[in-house]
Amino acid sequence: MPASYTHTPAETERREPGIGGKPPVDRRPTGGGGGGGDDDWNDRGRSPRELLYRTRTFVFLTLACDMVFFLALVVVFYASRSSAHMNPRSHEWIGDWHPVQLPPILYLNTALLLLSSLTMERARRTIFNEIDVLEEWLGLGRPALRRTLPWVAATLILGALFLIGQVTAWRQLTAQGFAFDRWSTPSSYFFYVITGVHAIHLLAGVAALILCLVALNRLKRVQYRQIAVDTTAWYWHTMGLAWLLLLAVLALG
Repeated sequence: MPASYTHTPAETERREPGIGGKPPVDRRPTGGGGGGGDDDWNDRGRSPRELLYRTRTFVFLTLACDMVFFLALVVVFYASRSSAHMNPRSHEWIGDWHPVQLPPILYLNTALLLLSSLTMERARRTIFNEIDVLEEWLGLGRPALRRTLPWVAATLILGALFLIGQVTAWRQLTAQGFAFDRWSTPSSYFFYVITGVHAIHLLAGVAALILCLVALNRLKRVQYRQIAVDTTAWYWHTMGLAWLLLLAVLALG
């Protein structure tokens, strides 16, 4: 006697009549769930380009606040130039501002910082090279990483040389009799403050370069490596621009 079985109807998909819908069709169970593959990148706010733009926006806003701080420092610098005290004997106002001759090494440091900005920009452009990035996406190697690492390392070396040069400039100024102590004049005091604040920011940039080198070697996805280099590059360029502004203020003031 033949075995009997009960046919389980497949799930059907229906559309309302009158709107050009097709007849019901069988929908076989697929056993899967959730999206995958390249479709994930089509989600709003999750594409590499969108992630890069959001990161840039955050970095630009942070750097804009930092530049406002440097501008406020310049305003205080010029306001302090008019400081004076009264001579108790002659009852005359005597200016407290005495010009300080800038150490010549500052101009060499400026050249090093400008050169480091060029190498960092080269690294940023290299990591975004379309042909190299495409090869990485296809699994044909890591040419973008291989070509970017030397430029980031060169920027790190130049940044360290800039900081060493700044320390040398402070020592030269101290040798001229303008030490950073309670007896320092307002002009020498602001020289140390301005160059010191910038050096702290640049030291943070050097730390960011070290983290960028680590990220380039550790991160697997090329888009994350691009964001690491791009963020570090914009910070480094901003510190270079800030130094040019501060150096002009010191030279003219």
